[in-house]
Amino acid sequence: MELKDDVSVVLCGEAGQGIQTVERFLTRVLKFDGFNVYATKEYMSRVRGGFNSTEIRVSSKNIKSFVSKIDILVTLKKGSIQHLKDRLSKDTLILSEKENAEDDYPFVEMPFTQIATEIGDKIFSNVVAVGSISAILNVDFETIESYLREFFARKGDEIVNKNIEAARKGYDLGLNLVKTGKIKVSIKKDDAVKNDLIFDGATAIGLGALAGGCNFISSYPMTPSTGILTFLSEHAKEFGIVAEQAEDEISAINMAIGAWYAGSRAMVTTAGGGFALMVEGMSLAGMIESPLVVNLGQRPAPATGLPTRTEQGDLLFALYSGHGEFPKILLAPGTLEDAFYLTQKAFYFADKFQVPVIILSDQYLVDSYYNVKNLDLPKNQPQKFVVETTKDYKRYALSKNGISPRGIPGGEGLVDVDSDEHDESGHITEDLDLRVKMVDKRLKKFDSIKAEIIPPELIGSPKYDTIVVGWGSTYPAIRESIEKIGDKSMAFLYFKQVYPLHPDTKRYLQSAKKRIIVENNATSQFGHVVKAETGIDFDVKILKYNGMPFSVEELVSRLKESR
Repeated sequence: MELKDDVSVVLCGEAGQGIQTVERFLTRVLKFDGFNVYATKEYMSRVRGGFNSTEIRVSSKNIKSFVSKIDILVTLKKGSIQHLKDRLSKDTLILSEKENAEDDYPFVEMPFTQIATEIGDKIFSNVVAVGSISAILNVDFETIESYLREFFARKGDEIVNKNIEAARKGYDLGLNLVKTGKIKVSIKKDDAVKNDLIFDGATAIGLGALAGGCNFISSYPMTPSTGILTFLSEHAKEFGIVAEQAEDEISAINMAIGAWYAGSRAMVTTAGGGFALMVEGMSLAGMIESPLVVNLGQRPAPATGLPTRTEQGDLLFALYSGHGEFPKILLAPGTLEDAFYLTQKAFYFADKFQVPVIILSDQYLVDSYYNVKNLDLPKNQPQKFVVETTKDYKRYALSKNGISPRGIPGGEGLVDVDSDEHDESGHITEDLDLRVKMVDKRLKKFDSIKAEIIPPELIGSPKYDTIVVGWGSTYPAIRESIEKIGDKSMAFLYFKQVYPLHPDTKRYLQSAKKRIIVENNATSQFGHVVKAETGIDFDVKILKYNGMPFSVEELVSRLKESR
């Protein structure tokens, strides 16, 4: 069996068995050895038991998307093969301990646990597995040893040496498979990759928040956004962040609004069910014209749904969240780089236009990671739009562009905000003519917002006949699929800002003979937004809503059928 240029390795076991540990070890070892690497996971909503799997793609080129194929499967629990049987082929190499094997599926016995027990504890079995896969992929053992020494340094020499011994014995197992001709992998290394960063989507959003000047986060933990709260909490002291795990989502959003009022740059993270509790706070932010940044991690709903799976089902919910009419901005990163830059941009938009900005992520984005080139960090402190108040300060002064000067307590003027309709000074009013002026003032912000809309990115020839539209985390799979199809008349229009829409949207769509949209939901929610804004419907809607992301193979097939 020979594999060239791109290999998909999948590890499958139960929750609590250490699959994430193997994933972390292996991806970093591969990156440090010069391999392009990508990883994503699928897992059940339980602390112990069930079946979790991690896919690790290793490639000669930079890759960012999920594939269905499994070239090498490592089973860590009986039933893993059945769990993934639809993704197996006759060419899949199954590495398994004897007790985890299944009838009718040929396998190569790998005594991970036996070796680990001989070393001193079955806990070392994961490191044995890392060593075996590393040898198959042609990783230098010195890279593994160096990583293990650094990772376990705080636990003392004995633990370090036992982990190295486990890795070595596993490495020898893998080398034996290569020497006996059971498998041969040919993937080009690139020394430049060794200096790349490697992180997941949650970290990318957290880093973007830091770059955007975030110094306050208040959230109630909820999959899949908990990782962002965790990341910012871990670095709170280092970056001067107040990190508050609130008692519920209502408290979280109101804390954030209060923090913005006091002059902080605040963020909340949540999922659909938590965001449902926040919508009254969204409306409050709209009325008092408070900046606000919310990361909404989408997952299959209604209710609890599939809490650890992925979906793009909350776009319309986010768009229409909050009672009444007021401006908001919706951003949807599709890559880790976009997650960083768009989160940074979210704080700029929120501060400048004094509106809520919602970052639509999802489980697939926040739990996927791969190697990226160094990010462009801001050279200066984030631009802020707070003014120093004077005695005659009016928080809601009527202005031509709808944006009133935003002061914070501490100046000469009174910074009065109220959830009731109010006059220019912020005092409650029942003046109906003034009510109309205030609504118009708030809505005028759309004109200023539209001047800075992030345009969609056209990928492919501008002389296209077929245009494929996607947003958010569908980006990597759509792009790789179109590249594999190789049809020069097919182009991809990628939206990273999904509301308000860029005015060029209509022109792009009108230029196509066939229009296709790809979404991870059941009703083509972005298709509804596009039609409402442009009057144009899509000829083909490729939708998926079983809790899994699109695979490259799946999209290649469905796009070919749709041409």
